[in-house]
Amino acid sequence: MIKKKKMIAMILAGGQGSRLYCLTQRLAKPAVPFGGKYRIIDFPLSNCVNSGIDTVGVLTQYQPLILNEYIGNGQPWDLDRTHGGVFVLPPYQKSSGSDWYTGTANAIYQNIQFINRYDPDYVLILGGDHIYKMDYASMLDAHIANNADCTIAVINVPREEAPRFGIMNTQEDGRIYEFEEKPPEPKSTLASMGIYIFSTDVLRKYLQDDDNDIISAKDFGKNIIPSMLENDLRLFAYTFNGYWKDVGTIDSLWEANMDLLDPSVPLDLTDSDWKIYARNPVRPPQYVGPNAMVQNSIISEGTEVDGTIDFSVLFPSVIVEEGAVVRDSIIMPGTVVKKGAVVQYAIVAENCVIEENAVIGQRPEDTPDKENWGVAVIADGITVGKGAVVPAKAMIEADLPDA
Repeated sequence: MIKKKKMIAMILAGGQGSRLYCLTQRLAKPAVPFGGKYRIIDFPLSNCVNSGIDTVGVLTQYQPLILNEYIGNGQPWDLDRTHGGVFVLPPYQKSSGSDWYTGTANAIYQNIQFINRYDPDYVLILGGDHIYKMDYASMLDAHIANNADCTIAVINVPREEAPRFGIMNTQEDGRIYEFEEKPPEPKSTLASMGIYIFSTDVLRKYLQDDDNDIISAKDFGKNIIPSMLENDLRLFAYTFNGYWKDVGTIDSLWEANMDLLDPSVPLDLTDSDWKIYARNPVRPPQYVGPNAMVQNSIISEGTEVDGTIDFSVLFPSVIVEEGAVVRDSIIMPGTVVKKGAVVQYAIVAENCVIEENAVIGQRPEDTPDKENWGVAVIADGITVGKGAVVPAKAMIEADLPDA
């Protein structure tokens, strides 16, 4: 007999992550490294366990190998439970013939048997590509207090940014009366965070109805939420006031990492009261050589630094040789930056080699055409040859020869 749960969580982690370009060619977006010792998936998983949720389904699809291996049995997040725990849920062939997830709602619908197995009163649905700390238990309390059918987490955004989001228009009591997808002239600044709590019976009904609709895009934002509003169900907004960032683009991923270096940004990953857990093997301490210069940076365990590091995030097992310079950049695990190389305003993925005197990226002030400035990206496993120059905004997906 499976023990009934009050609430379980479903994390949508199957998207292709196409806006991260070469960083996700062989890697699911939630498995992308973040912040020196984490992967993006650590945030929703840690939020769940910190919120008292002990049963989590992670819906995977695109390039899931590393993500599946990373999650494992859930032990780093205290999710290796006898009753519950974390479960990787890939799409699978059924007698009815359904296969790949065709939208966010369809992904949940295909796993309705997993939900039914635990018979929860409520289902929490999360994205797998957001950086934030959030107490889902408080959101559930609000859901219950409002006698809501669905509660949607929202965050106040600057009015000029509101047209980029799905906007929730609410009455004074927080009840949602209208949902506008990327409105050119928004009525409010309450942006959907893609975090939903549904009363389970309501969710089942609307997923079934949506599955029967042959013209539906099978999406929560495009179909399920508008349909519920049309039928005058009780949808409420839950306003979140902390740090939250969608890291689905190169710029936002870079910015979120840089935010960790800014003391004015409220994203403290050292807070023991709301710890972000991760699967980190034991490594030797970081080594900073006598001629190295390091300021305002994150230098992770197992890293060897003999060069200059400024305002950067270095992951484990990175080597920066003497005379090399890394500024305003993210260097992912196992990468080597050799003597005389310069890496600036760049994201260098895992296990790359930046050969001597290579130059990766440009500073904005050194770029005459500001329209074409952006963060340079090197895909995983790439070797950039001696003296090679990688311009701003470039995406390097193949080895570069010596200059």
